[in-house]
Amino acid sequence: MNQLALIALIILWWGLIAYAVLGGADFGAGIWDLFAVGRRAERQHNLINHALGPVWEANHVWLIFLIVGLFNVFPPAFAALVVALFFPFSLALIGIVLRGAAFIFRYYAPASMRRFANWWGRIFSVTSLLTPFFLGVSAAAVASGQLLAPDGSAQAWRLRALLTPFAIIIGLIAIALCATLAAVYLTVEAKEQGDDELAEWYRWSALITGAVTALLNAVALWLSISEAPLLWQGMLTRAVPVVVATMLIGLATAVALFYRRYRIARVLIIAEAAFLLGSWGLSQYPYIIPPQFTIANSANEPGVILALIISIACGLVILLPSLYYLFSVFKLPYPVPGLKREAAQTAENRQKENMAR
Repeated sequence: MNQLALIALIILWWGLIAYAVLGGADFGAGIWDLFAVGRRAERQHNLINHALGPVWEANHVWLIFLIVGLFNVFPPAFAALVVALFFPFSLALIGIVLRGAAFIFRYYAPASMRRFANWWGRIFSVTSLLTPFFLGVSAAAVASGQLLAPDGSAQAWRLRALLTPFAIIIGLIAIALCATLAAVYLTVEAKEQGDDELAEWYRWSALITGAVTALLNAVALWLSISEAPLLWQGMLTRAVPVVVATMLIGLATAVALFYRRYRIARVLIIAEAAFLLGSWGLSQYPYIIPPQFTIANSANEPGVILALIISIACGLVILLPSLYYLFSVFKLPYPVPGLKREAAQTAENRQKENMAR
């Protein structure tokens, strides 16, 4: 096996994890924006806007990193993927573009155009819900081993692998995981802003969606026995310790949330997402697209891969400090306009109600 290709694949998988825990949380914030109703709605919108801020679009750098890397390291597998997954990839791309435009239109809409802003807010939320679903369905279609025709050819109209119960469940897992990531992150944001009510709301939201994610994962494991046998056998052979670790980290995340250790919960949910994706990678190894494309038969020339790895190393020297600087500048704690005032007013009203009783 081409060792350089394996090293490049590991690097790309870490890029996938980075996109999941950063971009996935952005999708999750859009999902929670959809459920922001009632007297807390305005505060939730403000908190989500502050949480995403000017850094959310930067997270898509990891998606570009994945696409370019896959194209250069495994060109035959990349060609098959873009043809076979043309429809879900196109829908996901439309969702990403619409989501970005909708967020900007909603964010900068003047107060006199509230209805206009609300419409774009709904588009932002719905596309945040649908995009991870289509990405999850695409991942499931690859893992199932049914994406390509028996002769290995890729056909854009071959949708059977996208419509299986296994694919639908994985799509729902992607939504639930994004929502859980965002809810945990938003508890920290709300706590830093002094809004204990929103922090409590997102704490319970994270606990509920985390439980739903665990339940869906159990269903997906059961379905993989018949619908993704290569993945199931690979899990039994190589990934059982990682799967067990994922479960334990999930339980630890729930405990941290229960005891309101929000920053610890944030670290743990990131680790849980990383271990979850790691278990998938180990279970699917050595296939890129099972069962036709493996690391060995779809890798590019070693010289090309080496040049790419060197380029990635040089790029990360610039990229990682730049992203750290971006996040440190724009994610420094500062008050969300109106959020603390509204939170204080809510607390005062509750105190008055308790005194009246």
